[in-house]
Amino acid sequence: MVPFLKSVARDLREKYGRDMSDIVVVFPNKRASLFLDTYLAEIEHEAIWSPSYITVSELFRQNSPLKVADPIKLVCDLHKSFVKCTEIDETLDHFYGWGQMLITDFDDIDKNMADAQLVFSNLKDIHELDDISYLTDDQKKMIQRFFSNFSEDHNSELKKRFLQLWSHFLDIYNDFNSRLAQQGLAYEGALYRQVVTDENLKFEHKKYVFVGFNMLQKVEMQLCDRLMKEEKAVFYWDYDKAYMDNNHEAGHYIRQNLKYFPNELDADSYKSKLEANENGNESGQSAENIYDNLSRKKRINYFSAPTENVQARFVHTWLKENGLCKETGNVAIVLADESLLPTVLHSLPKEVEHVNITIGYPLQQTPFYSLIQQLIQLQGIGHPKASNTYRLHQVLATLRHPYARYISQLNLQVIEQLESKKTFYPDRSTLIMNEDEGLAILFRDIDKVENLDEYNMGLLNYLIDILKQIGYNTKQQNVDQLFQESLFRSYTVINRLRGLVESGDLKVDTITLERLILQLFQTTSIPFHGEPAVGIQIMGVLETRNLDFDYMLVLSCNEGKWPKGVNDASFIPYSIRKAYGLTTIDNKVAISAYYFYRMIQRCQHLAFTYNNATEEGQTGEMSRFMLQLMIEGKNTVHRHSFKLGQTPCRDEYKEVDKTETIWEKLNEHWKISPTFINTYMRCEKRFYYRYIEKLEEPDLIDEDEIDNRIFGNIFHRAAQLIYLQFAPKSAVKLDKDGKEQLIHPIIITKADFENAIKNEALIYRIVDQAFREELFKVSSNGYQPKYNGLQLINREVIANYLKQLLVIDSRQAPFTVIGLEIPIETRFVLPTSCGDKNITLSGFIDRLDSVAANGKPGLENMAEKIRVIDYKTGRAPVSHPAEIAEVFNPEMLRKHTDYYLQTILYALIVSQSTSLNPAKDPVSPGLLFIQNARAEDYDPTLKLGRGSYIENVADYKDEFWEGIMKILSDIFNKELPFRPTADKERCAACPYAGLCK
Repeated sequence: MVPFLKSVARDLREKYGRDMSDIVVVFPNKRASLFLDTYLAEIEHEAIWSPSYITVSELFRQNSPLKVADPIKLVCDLHKSFVKCTEIDETLDHFYGWGQMLITDFDDIDKNMADAQLVFSNLKDIHELDDISYLTDDQKKMIQRFFSNFSEDHNSELKKRFLQLWSHFLDIYNDFNSRLAQQGLAYEGALYRQVVTDENLKFEHKKYVFVGFNMLQKVEMQLCDRLMKEEKAVFYWDYDKAYMDNNHEAGHYIRQNLKYFPNELDADSYKSKLEANENGNESGQSAENIYDNLSRKKRINYFSAPTENVQARFVHTWLKENGLCKETGNVAIVLADESLLPTVLHSLPKEVEHVNITIGYPLQQTPFYSLIQQLIQLQGIGHPKASNTYRLHQVLATLRHPYARYISQLNLQVIEQLESKKTFYPDRSTLIMNEDEGLAILFRDIDKVENLDEYNMGLLNYLIDILKQIGYNTKQQNVDQLFQESLFRSYTVINRLRGLVESGDLKVDTITLERLILQLFQTTSIPFHGEPAVGIQIMGVLETRNLDFDYMLVLSCNEGKWPKGVNDASFIPYSIRKAYGLTTIDNKVAISAYYFYRMIQRCQHLAFTYNNATEEGQTGEMSRFMLQLMIEGKNTVHRHSFKLGQTPCRDEYKEVDKTETIWEKLNEHWKISPTFINTYMRCEKRFYYRYIEKLEEPDLIDEDEIDNRIFGNIFHRAAQLIYLQFAPKSAVKLDKDGKEQLIHPIIITKADFENAIKNEALIYRIVDQAFREELFKVSSNGYQPKYNGLQLINREVIANYLKQLLVIDSRQAPFTVIGLEIPIETRFVLPTSCGDKNITLSGFIDRLDSVAANGKPGLENMAEKIRVIDYKTGRAPVSHPAEIAEVFNPEMLRKHTDYYLQTILYALIVSQSTSLNPAKDPVSPGLLFIQNARAEDYDPTLKLGRGSYIENVADYKDEFWEGIMKILSDIFNKELPFRPTADKERCAACPYAGLCK
């Protein structure tokens, strides 16, 4: 295979000799110049004057006094022209999106040398068509068909608005171009048009060699035509005769170009030149094959894959199986979906020594993108306006970012301080530890400004200062080159926007500015450095132009990716575009077809992969060009299908034997709570991690979330505090933690409850105190919590629950409250396989009260039944345990048997207590589910199955204690290992699931 550029190099050398200093070679993109230079060096072993290399875009820009303006500035200036011409006071924020689309339309008009006055003519009156003889009959019909929709019979508000806007487009176009020209600026199409219409322009070089072009827009054709008339232009076209015949779409533009611009590599004359050169016939290739390569034998393989990731990982297999790891420049991996680049890079075999990557690494996939997002959120929703505080959620997200340590090395200390003090709205002085420079920049106040423009400028300066701080702190560190390039590109993007805001061109609200920042990050890439012509080439579709390889792997060659799904959004309808020769979807498909066939025409070994999955918007179809190759091609296509190669295997949860070390740790436990027992029944392995290895479950704070445990703690404390309000001072004392505790029983009447229910100020004060103690961890009564939205909702819910609790209890009033949050315990000896063990079962009772046993409350009918009440803020279970044995059955935990175990245990301890139940009154266990307690006859007393309530827990004493002893015997049986639960649904919410597998 003789590469196309090698043939061009030979021809240039033969025609222009060794001095090509006055020759300019024009390429579609700059990359091909590196390969042409290499081929020239191979042909001529002595020093030569090589030609200059430029792209067609550079050729236009070099010959114009104008400069192409920044894309954002273009939209800003277009907005000014729009407001001036339409007198519509549209904000730049609303205009920005469709302003970009209008610039694209203007660019297309100029690059196709269309007359804007004719394109934007108001042809509502069909009779105007009689005067446009410059159009063909077909073009006239297209326009008539479109504008017939705007007749009086078919009018609508939307159509009226379109025509009103359409009537201003010509004025906007003219004013916009004039505005830019006054500044020495233009958009690309306008600059191109200015060059070709400048009759005084002189092209300084002797010859301009156009190599490897396909579609030439009209403005480019006029430039080529002018240069050719001046005998300064020659053309080298790259094609294959297979798609030059039969009206094949891939050859559409080449056929047009050859009519006007003759090919320097004419097949017949080139054949005789090669035959005259004894070294010209390489690899047995005959001369005429320069444009007849698709008919040659090729090895073609198609691979379907279930995911994008599988395709990228196939790179490793393909390179190794074909022995290509050591290849130098003859192997290409083409990415139809460039987002696969990071995975492809990680999939390269370690044997690969040289890689050249033409695709830039997406800045969006670097940590700097997420850092900028976090910083914007920190200064936005994370910093309430006109305040000195920040929201904890955004503060933690920023400080936990992997690059936060480059801003300040104290980031982890700040997190630790916030978590220990439960500060949900830290102020700036709290966050800037020891006046740290990096933290001072990070939590800088940018709010003290007079207007929006100053705030936007402050935000951009803030982001730039953060990036500078990172650069300064990493200057002496051995950070990788990707980090350095990402930092530089990020700085460039932000600085570019700062310049536009500073000049007054960009006047948008902060939301639009933030969107622009992220949009620029998403469209910016980081170039790779390397030797371009050496090693395995990893490239995008456009980079393949003019280049030829023996081995090629094309990844993600799906319909919709090649050709790409066309976004044909435009203000200029298809009919008008077609009539005036503007770019349409038909043009884009023909261009994609040429890229495909040109890329493969000289390749000997081709492999294509595509995604056959139909999920997440995927069609699961191979590219139409792959299908055409199967039908039209003379080579056999071998089809393969990838499978994931993995069979789902069950996670293996291993048992843990009670070794001597574990047994010693287990025996340290003698004071046992109901939670200790319930954890064992829920999952023995979880019990092992929690109580033997002492791995605490994570207790992460987040102001945006109050979990069920914290919510329950707040309600329990609020319930305790509200009942303490009914107690005289003599019945209350402070405990060692400074919290009030009830030390004597108190009687609460119905009137007491009614007064408390009416006193909303009291209820909210109680709830605030509970929040202060349980969530914010502040005991001071003078501290007023600062609630966020979610906390305010939870505050309201808990206040309503507290009212509901008072309403429920008022139905039983008067009754006696014996104690609140009472610590209880019982001691006994447990026989084990290793001897007797002294055990203490202990816990806390939410509330212990005594009520009328006959259900008729009154001062004359009291203290006949004691209740052990446990508050529950969740929903009550639909079914109840049918018998005591179910309480100790781990499979019945879905019936909340763990609640039953705890409450019955506490009730049994109270029934045997001489201090809490000296009269030996009956004791009943109760679970008070606040959410389910609205019924007038609601009774929290436990019951088994559909039977009667447990009025006296002593009736179940023997059976219950037998169950307790059995569970404890299993726990302290040295021969029984700790086994994982068989119910895998419990594993989903287990904090130790990652350790267990």
